[in-house]
Amino acid sequence: MAITAVTNVIVPSIFTPYSQQLTEEKSRLIQSGALARDAGIDALLAGGGLTFNVPSWKDLANDVENVSTDTEYDYSGTNNSAPKNTSASQEVAVRLSRNQSWSTADLAGSLAGSDPMNSIAQRVSDYWARRLQAAFLATLVGIFADNDAAPSGSEHVAGDLTSDIKGSSYSAGVTDFSAEAFINATVLMGDSMEQLGIVMVHSVVYARMQKNNLIDFIPDSMGKVVIPTFLGRQVIVDDGVPASAGVYQSFLFGAGAFRLGVGTPPNATETERRPEAGNGGGEDILFNRVEWCIHPVGMKYAGTAPNGGPSNATSTNNLGAAGSWQRVFPERKQIHIARLITRES
Repeated sequence: MAITAVTNVIVPSIFTPYSQQLTEEKSRLIQSGALARDAGIDALLAGGGLTFNVPSWKDLANDVENVSTDTEYDYSGTNNSAPKNTSASQEVAVRLSRNQSWSTADLAGSLAGSDPMNSIAQRVSDYWARRLQAAFLATLVGIFADNDAAPSGSEHVAGDLTSDIKGSSYSAGVTDFSAEAFINATVLMGDSMEQLGIVMVHSVVYARMQKNNLIDFIPDSMGKVVIPTFLGRQVIVDDGVPASAGVYQSFLFGAGAFRLGVGTPPNATETERRPEAGNGGGEDILFNRVEWCIHPVGMKYAGTAPNGGPSNATSTNNLGAAGSWQRVFPERKQIHIARLITRES
C-alpha cells in the first residue's frame, strides 16, 4: 500500500506563508488590534541585525503661546517670536528567532481522508498562535517589572502604569475585579482613558466579571462568532497572565499599543525522512522556524540579547526581565497600556 508521507506533501514555499497567514487569523491579539502588524518592522526583519532603532518624533511641548502684536520686526530680537524646537525619541526593537520540530509518526494517522497540507498547517498555526501570545505576555511582564522599579533617570514614574487593589487578604467587593476597579485603572491614562479598548484577563477574573453581569457578547463583523466585551472593551481570556496565590493581573491596551513584525527566516520550513527510525519503520520530521518582533510602542529593548534573540524568561536580557525594557516616550498618556491587580476568592 502506498503511503503519503509529510515529505511528499509539504512544499516549503507554499506551506510557510500559508502557516503564517493562519497564525495571524487565529491570534486574538492580532484580531483585537492590540498587536498591530507593521510593514516597516517586517522590512527590518528582512534585513540583518538583532536589534533595530525605531526613531519617532516627540510631540510638541505644551508651551504657552504668544500674544500677537502689531509691532515691526525687532532686529534686536527682544520683541520677536522665538521659535521652539522639536526632538526625536529612539525606540529599540528586538528580533525573536524561534523554531520547533515535530515527528509525524502519530500525525500520519490523522491525515487519512483529509487534505494533508491543510491538516498539518492547522496544527502548526495553532501552536504558533499560542507561542506568539506567550511571547507577548512575557514582554508585558518585563515592561511592568521595569515600571514597578525606580527609574534610573526620569524616564518614568514608578508604578504609573498600575492600579493595585489586591490588599493583604481577600475582601469581597474591595479587592476583586469590579467595574469601579476597572475604571480606576483606565483613568491612569487621564483624559485618554478611552484609548484603552482591550482587556486581557485570567479565566478566574473572567468568571468574576460574568458573575457580576459585566460581560456582553457581540457578533464579529462576519457574524460567525461572538466576542465578549466589558464596558465596550473587547475581552481576551488567557490563563498565561500572571497569577499567584489568588492575586491576578489584568492588562488593558489601546489599539496598536504593540507593533508586530513578521519575517521569513532562511529555510523556514524543512522536512526530513529518517527511514532507519523505529527499527526501520520510518519517521518524518517537520521543522518550522519563525521570526517575530513584538515591539511595545514608546519603549526600547535595553538588554543584550543572545544571537537568537531573548527568550520569554524573566532572567537577565530576556523578555520578562525588568532590565530588558526602558520607556522612551516621556508622557504617561503616550503609553497605551495599563494594569489592574486584584485578589480573587
